[in-house]
Amino acid sequence: MNLSNLQPAEGSTKNRKRIGRGTGSGRGGTSTRGHKGAGSRSGYKSKVGFEGGQMPLQRRVPKVGFKPINRVEYVSINLDALQALAEKYNLTTIDIDTFREHGLASKNDLVKVLGRGEVKAKLDITAHAFSATAQKAIEAVGGAIVKL
Repeated sequence: MNLSNLQPAEGSTKNRKRIGRGTGSGRGGTSTRGHKGAGSRSGYKSKVGFEGGQMPLQRRVPKVGFKPINRVEYVSINLDALQALAEKYNLTTIDIDTFREHGLASKNDLVKVLGRGEVKAKLDITAHAFSATAQKAIEAVGGAIVKL
């Protein structure tokens, strides 16, 4: 093998369709565009979603619901998860970095602590928000909360 007889692998290259090169080519005449109408003319472009005059999908399907523009999305973490975390890793303080290290929240997430389960250990917890029941439960055991 040398440079003079290199060629691509079989089936890896295809010839493009040469359109409008006379009747003998099989693609002359109308050049695969059919007869008359906008689609046969140069410069034709149909609208996105155009369905040939049928009511397009985006207009057939009704509008539903709405998204409030000022909504704040929190990642919720319950007290039972915090208790399990504290027991497993022997923690007394839990903050945003702890949540990120252990995969409970990602970099830009806001964290809210909710009140499912119970806390047995005295924990100092730092988060963006707390539910009323979570706050009571943490403070009842002697723990402290810090809102960011």
